[in-house]
Amino acid sequence: MNYRAKNIGIAVALAALAAILTSVYVVNYKRHVQNGEGKVTVLVAARDIPAGTSGADVVDQKMLKEQTVPRKAVVAGAISSPDQLAQYVATQDVFEGEQVSTRRFSPPTEQGIRAQIKGTQRAYQITGDAHQLLAGTIQAGDHVDVVGTWDSNGGRGATATATDNGGPTVARVVLRNLLVLRAPGGVGATAKLAEGSGESVQLRVTDSQSQKLIWIEKNGKEGGWHLELRPPSNSLDSSNTVQDSRTMLFDGPGRRPR
Repeated sequence: MNYRAKNIGIAVALAALAAILTSVYVVNYKRHVQNGEGKVTVLVAARDIPAGTSGADVVDQKMLKEQTVPRKAVVAGAISSPDQLAQYVATQDVFEGEQVSTRRFSPPTEQGIRAQIKGTQRAYQITGDAHQLLAGTIQAGDHVDVVGTWDSNGGRGATATATDNGGPTVARVVLRNLLVLRAPGGVGATAKLAEGSGESVQLRVTDSQSQKLIWIEKNGKEGGWHLELRPPSNSLDSSNTVQDSRTMLFDGPGRRPR
């Protein structure tokens, strides 16, 4: 009898222990589920963010807004502060209402030239000799003007002759303050010039500026366009003028710039 009572007591004790362990497991599971369903605040796109948009523009143009979502719905890399994007550029489109994740952004250095153009801006590559391109002098990040000379023959092209009753040869600054995206090679520029192979430079222009650039490249007098380096700071522009044989004859050397 004592033996049976002892076994029954052990069974009861084991059952009680099992009940306690089960209760603890259920409580912990409920707590885990509740934590997963807790609400957290994340930043979502207030409107579409196109690829190539800088993090600074995202913040300045108020492209973000706060939204509360379940904790388990937070995407990988989700941001909680706009400052997390300050030094980055969007590599993929982010659509309105999507959570903004650092996985859609990367440092500008990883984007190269693409990170430096947006909107109507374009990267334009132009070829010339070392003198035209200031090879060995200009560097990426410099700003340049384009000055050119051509025959003002009423649009009949650079091949028009005197029998076409063409206008005079003129010269003027064609474009101003263009960013150098990629500079021409410097060390081998002179050698390449001698070989006639030329050099090239990549400039940031707008889509409308590119029309003027290709026009002077194709219609200017041979070798009749050049880049000119602007000062690195506090650069100024003279008033727009056009030079021809008359102005060269009567204007004189011009006044000393202020």
